[in-house]
Amino acid sequence: MFIYEPQHWLAFFAAAMVLNLSPGPDAAFILGQTARGGKRAGLAAMLGIWTGALGHVALAAVGLSALLAASATAFSIVKWVGAAYLIWLGIAAIRSAGSGFAADGRPALGLGAVFRQGMLVNIMNPKVAIFFLAFLPQFVVPGAGPVPAQLALHGILVIACAGLVEPPLIFAGAAIANRIRRSKRFAAWLDRAMGGIFIALGARLASSGG
Repeated sequence: MFIYEPQHWLAFFAAAMVLNLSPGPDAAFILGQTARGGKRAGLAAMLGIWTGALGHVALAAVGLSALLAASATAFSIVKWVGAAYLIWLGIAAIRSAGSGFAADGRPALGLGAVFRQGMLVNIMNPKVAIFFLAFLPQFVVPGAGPVPAQLALHGILVIACAGLVEPPLIFAGAAIANRIRRSKRFAAWLDRAMGGIFIALGARLASSGG
């Protein structure tokens, strides 16, 4: 089972790394939480994103993502729910205007809440489901193993590649943010900037085709 040529892995990991380096709502959420709460908040956000991605991998492996891709109604419902959630996060961040930080500069939002938000940001984005449905089958090799198992393997490895990209960004971002996050003015600016980013991402998702 899972017998592949070296060229297969070279092509797959090159594509997976490029995909993980591409900016999107996941990266924006992780970096935003890192700036607000330091590396622990960033890691909690990252784990939430990964959990949501694992859900998408599971759906792709069992074929449920195909139903989402084939149904315009289902896609629209998930799309609008996801867009509304991103916009809600953005509005909440703007309204907080720095009040999301405690007196010592730490974020008032708990790590569990950050984790749940990250999971929802990812799982409610139908574009992620469609991506896995379109990307993973390209690396299915006849005879290399059961198709669902191959899809699951490559999906998990895509997430594993994120482990090479996102933690260094979190630690670098936390080191920079720790020097300036204690400023109330900066905290308010950061909330507004992050809120604007999420509103823009939600609007882009809402206006996307499908």
